[in-house]
Amino acid sequence: PHLAALVLARGGSKGIPLKNIKLLAGVPLIGWVLRAAIDAGVFHSIWVSTDHDEIEKVAKQFGAQVHRRSPEVSQDSSTSLEAITEFLNHHQEVDIVGNIQATSPCLHPSDLIKVADLIQKEGFDSVFSVVRRHQFRWSEVKKGENKMTEPQNLNPAKRYRRQDWPGELYENGSFYFAKRHLIEKGYLQGGKMAYYEMRAEHSVDIDIDIDWPIAEQRVLSFGYFGKEPLKEVKLLVCSIDGCLTNGRIYVTEDHKEMVSYDYRDIVGIDLLKKRGIQVRLISDRDCSKTLSAMQLGCVAKVNVTNKLQVLKDWQEDMDLSWKEVAYLGNEESDVECLKQAGMSGVPADACAAAQKAAGYICRSRGGCGAVREFAEHIFLLLEKVNSARKQ
Repeated sequence: PHLAALVLARGGSKGIPLKNIKLLAGVPLIGWVLRAAIDAGVFHSIWVSTDHDEIEKVAKQFGAQVHRRSPEVSQDSSTSLEAITEFLNHHQEVDIVGNIQATSPCLHPSDLIKVADLIQKEGFDSVFSVVRRHQFRWSEVKKGENKMTEPQNLNPAKRYRRQDWPGELYENGSFYFAKRHLIEKGYLQGGKMAYYEMRAEHSVDIDIDIDWPIAEQRVLSFGYFGKEPLKEVKLLVCSIDGCLTNGRIYVTEDHKEMVSYDYRDIVGIDLLKKRGIQVRLISDRDCSKTLSAMQLGCVAKVNVTNKLQVLKDWQEDMDLSWKEVAYLGNEESDVECLKQAGMSGVPADACAAAQKAAGYICRSRGGCGAVREFAEHIFLLLEKVNSARKQ
């Protein structure tokens, strides 16, 4: 049977505009679930259903096919079932749909593999994700009602300790798998049903903007970053113009050049050095006088015509794997370096080609804290590496 992954990603969002492609920990939100779906290796096809050009562009960048949904199923009042039914009407080859929510960025391929087995090998018609919660429920008393609240799942005189109570299962909205015949009858859950219990730390659902900073921390701690294990970064190579500086060059009347930089970025470089990470600088132009004035104490290569070759030379000289190399760039001349480095980033105002090649897009602009921000991103991922080692 043809098992298709389908991510519904409508352009209109009342809570957060274009939420589905907003950057979360440097990656478009939809990218996290598409990466998990692709690496699971259980889907015959992976689709994004959208009505928006920018979402289509991002979906294709991450390797998904795109179904352009009609205006009729792109309204605020449209249901997921309506959008999935429309998709099936256009794709008769699909027998089973795995509807994966774009707002669940901590989804892992291992979860999807197990669910595929439930529905393909064990004969379930529908499987949906749940999470276990230990929360006591009480009846609601509406304003003006003259009555008391009542316990729903506990005895107040004999409250459970958490370790003595198994808790309850709640849908967490990460995914809903269902066979075609069930969906055509108007159900996402029905027939021979099963739930799949996800780990609590993987149950992240983004609904409102205030959740975003919390979700970023959760993703950095528990998200899925790809098939290859993360390695500790030992070298950061940073493009000077447009990353360490804002790219502007001021020329005085006596033909001297001046540039500006953000002290936060200098602190970021110092923090990286203290963590044992070498920082090296690179530039297309000859800015040796500027570097001398900044007194950063970093190895630098200026007037470079082939940045990738310099990066390869440094990587080989230090005997590093590419996973141990990070690169921060902003221009087309940085694109190949961004693709090669194990960890890559760009400032918020980097050119489109560089943004497309990077794994992390900073909120800060070049010369305005982007280096410090990328350093913090490296530190968070190092914590993830250390946590994985302990496990």
